Amino acid sequence: MRGLPARPPVAAVLGPMVLGCLGATDAGAKPPGRRPPDQHAHQPARTMKIRINIEGRSVAATLNGSEAARDFAALLPLTLTLEDYASTEKVADLPRKLSTRGAPPGSDPEVGDLAYYAPWGNLAVYYRDFGYSAGLVKLGRIDASLEALERPGPVRVTIARVGP
Repeated sequence: MRGLPARPPVAAVLGPMVLGCLGATDAGAKPPGRRPPDQHAHQPARTMKIRINIEGRSVAATLNGSEAARDFAALLPLTLTLEDYASTEKVADLPRKLSTRGAPPGSDPEVGDLAYYAPWGNLAVYYRDFGYSAGLVKLGRIDASLEALERPGPVRVTIARVGP
């Protein structure tokens, strides 16, 4: 066909791939077109245990390894009054906005999720299921029962790290 560049011979394209698969490359040489692996790519994100004291009752929770969760952990210990919102979640304003770098554009929270609603700058603790919300960043999960949160009205909580 006119106007199209000539295709390279199949051996020129497949040869390096086949040799790389068979281990026929020089010892220590990198297969063509491959970059060295990212040293952090296979490391699991670090989680952090926290404790939420809810009017005398203590509940364990785990923060995920996201940047927003690490930023939230930097605020701890923190005492907040959680208010009911939409009979689905308890919310409270945080003292400052959290970083959302690397966060997805939104999430679909489940019962027990701790989340940060970036547009309002508040913490949300879900005690009922809810749908996808743009700007919602999951921070972690409560590891136990949500009984203490499943009542109407405000709830005073203290959130702290577990351990050093």
